[in-house]
Order: sequence, then C-alpha cells, then structure tokens
Amino acid sequence: MFSRVLIANRGEIALRIIRACHELGIEAVVVHSEADRDAAYLQTADAAVCIGPAAAGKSYLNIPAIISAAEITDVDAIHPGYGFMAENAHFAEICNECGITFIGPSPDAMQLLGDKVAAKDLARKAKVPVVPGSDGEIKDEAEAVKLANKIGYPVILKAAAGGGGRGMRVAHNDISLHKAFSQAKAEAEAAFKNGTMYLEKFIVEPRHVEVQVMADTSGNALHFYERDCTIQRRHQKLIEESPCPVLDQKSREELCRAALRLVKEANYYSAATVEFLLDKDKKYYFIEVNTRIQVEHPVSELVTGQDLIKWQLKIAAGEPLTLRQRDIKLAGVAMECRINAEDPDRNFSPCPGRATTFIVPGGPGVRVDTHLCQGQMVSPYYDSMVGKVIVHQPTRDEAIATMKRALREFRIEPIRTTIPLCLKILSHNLFVKNQVDTSFIERHIAP
Repeated sequence: MFSRVLIANRGEIALRIIRACHELGIEAVVVHSEADRDAAYLQTADAAVCIGPAAAGKSYLNIPAIISAAEITDVDAIHPGYGFMAENAHFAEICNECGITFIGPSPDAMQLLGDKVAAKDLARKAKVPVVPGSDGEIKDEAEAVKLANKIGYPVILKAAAGGGGRGMRVAHNDISLHKAFSQAKAEAEAAFKNGTMYLEKFIVEPRHVEVQVMADTSGNALHFYERDCTIQRRHQKLIEESPCPVLDQKSREELCRAALRLVKEANYYSAATVEFLLDKDKKYYFIEVNTRIQVEHPVSELVTGQDLIKWQLKIAAGEPLTLRQRDIKLAGVAMECRINAEDPDRNFSPCPGRATTFIVPGGPGVRVDTHLCQGQMVSPYYDSMVGKVIVHQPTRDEAIATMKRALREFRIEPIRTTIPLCLKILSHNLFVKNQVDTSFIERHIAP
C-alpha cells in the first residue's frame, strides 16, 4: 500500500479522498490554489501545497505545478478525483514517466474510452447495444443529413471529445440539422480544441442509467449495480438514485453484465461508470464511459456497503479485488441531491459568497459530503457545487421522505442554492410515480 498520496483536486472530493487515505493508513497531501488557501478541509490533510493563483488553468490544471508538488512532498501516487485532471491521459502518462502512480486507468484505456466514437466501436465489439448512428466521424453537413434521413429524425449531434452537454445539438429535420452542425462543431472546437462530431438517433423521452464498475490489474471486474441519473438540467445531473426504480431484476443483471463486457474488452482497471440510455420499452443503449470516480459514487456505496475510493487506492497499489460478484448485494434505496450555489429563479446564475450560516442535516439514513463550513467562502472561480445530501432507506418512498426532511434542515445563508428546486422535484407527482425522462425539468419544473 502507498505511504503518501497527493490529491490533485479541491472541495468535497478532496476531503472524501483524504478520509479514505487516512482510514487505510496513508498520509494525504492536498494541493490548493491561492483562492482556496483558507479552506477548512486543508487542515485535515497531512500537508498542503499551494500550486498557483485562483484560475484553474494556473493551478488545478497546471501539470508542472502538480508534479512539482508531488516531487517535493515525496508522494507515491496522485489521485485526481473527478473533473480537472481526472480524465487527462497526458497527465496520467507524465505521472507514470515520473515514477508516480496515477490512481486511475492506464492512459491507453483512458484515451480509448474517452473518445466517444472509439468507445462506441468497442461496445459493438463487446456486443453491447449502441444507439443507431454514425460508425465514426461525421465530416460535413451533407453526410449528417444523409445519415439522418437513413436512421430517421430526430437525431442528436455530439462532440467526440465532449462532456457536460457541450457540443451537443438535437435536430428534427434537414434545416435544423444544417444549423445544428455548425453550432455544435464550433462549440466543440472552442471547449475541447477538437471539432470531431458524430451523429446518433435521438431517443425520445429516455431515462439515463449508469453502471458503477471496478476492475483490477489482474483482469477481474465487478459491478456495483446501477444508478438512475435521469433528473438533470442541460445534461448536468441534479438527483441520482440506486437502484433504478423501473428496472426488474432480469433487466438489471443484463445491463450490468453488458457494462462488465465493455470494460473487460478495453483491458480496463480502476473505477469506471458505463452510461446508458433506457427507452420506453426498457431497451438500453450504450452512450459513453466515464474513466474516473463520479460525483454520485456515494449512492452506490450506500446500497452496496462498499467504499469505492478505498478500492481505487487498493487497485492502484496493485492489490486484487477480493470480492466476488455474489458478495455485492443491493440493500435498500439510496438517493443523492447535488446542492449547487446557483439561483434557479435567475437562470441558475452562480451565487458565490460567504456562507455566514451553514447548518448541515443529520439523523438516521442521512450522509452529507461537503467541504464547506460556516463562515467559509463559496468561490466564484470553480464549480458551484457546495455539497451533496445522500440518504439511504429501505424503500424509495422512505428515501424521498428522508431527503425532503434533510433538505429542509439544510441551511446555507445568505447564498441562494438549488435546495428549493430539489424539494420541488421530490414533491412532484411524476417523480414520485417514476414517470420521468431526461427532459423532465425543462418540461415540468423550470420556470
């Protein structure tokens, strides 16, 4: 096992990794920007190193600064968390070249699965259903229109290197596709410096379901069941739950086995999330793989009783998975609400500032993952998420009731947050009845 690990991230995920390291007897070094210098969670680490000014490009995305911090603190490994450097294959390569273990997959597997076109080809090879669409890059508008007429409208254009909803456009006819192609390509080039586009059939009113997978370097792979991430706004998840409330046991097992086939085909190790769309007939279609730990990983931890961050650390240190699939059982229902410092009534505009009041909920079945505490600043420089409320109860109805109670207890003042929005969703009769799809917020909630 490692002696000392550097955490190349910030906020709640940095604190989450610090805690896992300490429970395994590993010293934790955390980097921080000048803007995060006074963050309370830095005090829980064994060492903290400032790596640059507030701008992420000069700190949390600054590879030379991160590597220098790793070298001066003499760490064995680097955990990238999620976001920032977590899916940067070049960074993983540099870590390896410097003799520092990257706590994640190999650079080759990351590149393969991080490219949505290549990942889709691999899925076909692994006999995992994919959404009908292009076999590779769509080079121009004429090619896009030709394929759209073949598979039928509506269609969706996606950036091969995309994420977070950027570089994506839905088209319902030839005219809108011509316009969408140029817009999506320009957005992808600006966001990812890669304008490669592909096209898929747009699944009408789908659910978004993902499978949590963990694989070791000996070729063993296990799934930790699925999470339903259907409640999202502009492709950004807001509420996640496990298990998916509309899947029966047979469908669940089939979906999870498909995810395992895919990661094994990629010779993958570490944590991964294999994402699918589920149509009205409960047919599933592969869409992408996230080659990192996810924001919503606590949902899977609560229903399986497993610590996924600890498994990441153990696998990176060369330890095999000691579990068997039959050892991982679903217990109850877990649900997570992401709490963002945003104002839903003002088009979700960011609301940075000082949290003069910060009172977190508790009680039976409630877990809160947050780096914030009373008097701390919510930074304007980074992602607006200030925490996650996760509940675990025997049934979905009980989980909803506990979540609503917990959110009403959660006080963050004077900052505006998404707590009222989450309460509104949880109280909506269609959510309670499981009659939702990925456009639920736009059609039923958004002002």
